[in-house]
Amino acid sequence: MTATLELGALAAGIDEAVTGADWHRVCLVDDLEPAWGEAALIAGRQIALFRTGPNEVFAVAHEDPATGAHVMARGILGSRGARPTIASPLHKEVYDLETGECFSTPGLSLATFSTRITDGFIEIGL
Repeated sequence: MTATLELGALAAGIDEAVTGADWHRVCLVDDLEPAWGEAALIAGRQIALFRTGPNEVFAVAHEDPATGAHVMARGILGSRGARPTIASPLHKEVYDLETGECFSTPGLSLATFSTRITDGFIEIGL
């Protein structure tokens, strides 16, 4: 998939309904390819989603903290020990997908968002 996911626009029948005060239903887990990033517009924010396992999804800001470009969904997935990472596709800064900490450039950090899977759908907490 290469198009930006728009809340409610990925597949017919996906509601734009917010499933809680801060939780937003985005898409089916199966709509994301494993080990591949996808961008989504959620409540006016550009978010990069990464499916790293059958039931494991991470959400971070799509905006690269070093450049301001919206490119993080095209980053390179990896790990530092047991910590899952994303490397910016522009200058290769490496960020922890769970905390947003930048391993390669002190002072940079990537916004991260809570995720959960409910009835096969990915939900993002904003």
